[in-house]
Amino acid sequence: MKIGVPKEVYAGENRVALIPDAVRDLEKVGASILVQSGAGVASGHSDQDYQSAGATIVNSREEVFGQADIIVAVRLAGASPESCDSDPALLNADKTVFAMMEPLFLAEQMKPLAESGATVFAMELIPRITRAQSMDVLSSMASIAGYKAVLMAADQLPRMFPMMMTAAGTIKPARVLVVGAGVAGLQAIATAKRLGAIVSAYDVRPAVKEQVESLGGKFVELEIDTEGAEDAGGYAREQTEDQIRQQQELMAEVVAESNAVITTAAIPGRKSPVIVTADMVKRMAPGSVIIDLAAERGGNCELTKLGEVVDADGVTILGPDNLATTVAVHASQMYSKNMVTLLKHLIDEGKLKIDMDDEITAGTLVGKGGEVLHPMVRDQLGLEPAAQPAADEAADDGDAADEAAPEGDS
Repeated sequence: MKIGVPKEVYAGENRVALIPDAVRDLEKVGASILVQSGAGVASGHSDQDYQSAGATIVNSREEVFGQADIIVAVRLAGASPESCDSDPALLNADKTVFAMMEPLFLAEQMKPLAESGATVFAMELIPRITRAQSMDVLSSMASIAGYKAVLMAADQLPRMFPMMMTAAGTIKPARVLVVGAGVAGLQAIATAKRLGAIVSAYDVRPAVKEQVESLGGKFVELEIDTEGAEDAGGYAREQTEDQIRQQQELMAEVVAESNAVITTAAIPGRKSPVIVTADMVKRMAPGSVIIDLAAERGGNCELTKLGEVVDADGVTILGPDNLATTVAVHASQMYSKNMVTLLKHLIDEGKLKIDMDDEITAGTLVGKGGEVLHPMVRDQLGLEPAAQPAADEAADDGDAADEAAPEGDS
């Protein structure tokens, strides 16, 4: 079986889907690996590194898609606008693809990929359950974003984070507010605390209070109705207009007291909620900084502009795009580990096993047999629920299914 790794074409994307160590792991179970020339250079891995690990270097994206049975990428479909129109033509029913694809936010882009006949897995849809943690690319990449956001805030802020006792007097520590205590938020709390800041955090889910406090942060409690704030997957639910209004009113004072605000609040498949309004920004002291990690979904700050630096009367607002790629070496290492672990889970005796009774498989599979299958993606597209393929039928779906996976289990 052949697994192909194309070079990423999204502007500024420096990650690679498999690093050389992963190539070694997969080759031990009999898979051969194709890597497009230059695919790993931006993440610190030369073509020679891949060849030394046993991979074959090919020259073009077309060769990777044409020769490989399984294509693993960082970005495809909606997550890769530069190739979303051309990639489906390179696929067919004998191919299986794994990548981040923006399946919920840009669901329309999933249709041509599914209609190609390929078996399509979206890495963003890995369910947040205990046995899938080592496959969860969103958590891996969010952790990097939370870390990097604090470094950006420290760089932009015209004051130091830690308290210092100097001959010139005492330097007061910076006050950092983290909005959203998911993976990115918790990493931001930990990083800001390590740098010596006074850290507070807010999340609409009261259940995360203990996690915030365990990292040395102070949990901000607002007197609003938080019933039903968390869904079964551990994500924050979309709030009502009344809840958002109450939250904004009570948050204004907390934001005004902060030197740096890092926002991370996101809802799968929805525009990011506006938590920091323009009026709140006006109350912040000049020199304050906002790092909006939700900028790719519209932003948690009303004044955020994706990929730009905004100066709002002395308050600097950054809306970074794709922070994980700025730490490409470790981001690729983590993404690659997530990918290999998922492949291990899905491959059984050299064949790709599509068991729709398995929560990980059913939760991640977007399309097969020319049709979009995932319920949430179909809902975004306004389609009726699809009839799910039977596990045995999917696992033994002729030569196409047999040829769509590497041999063995890594």
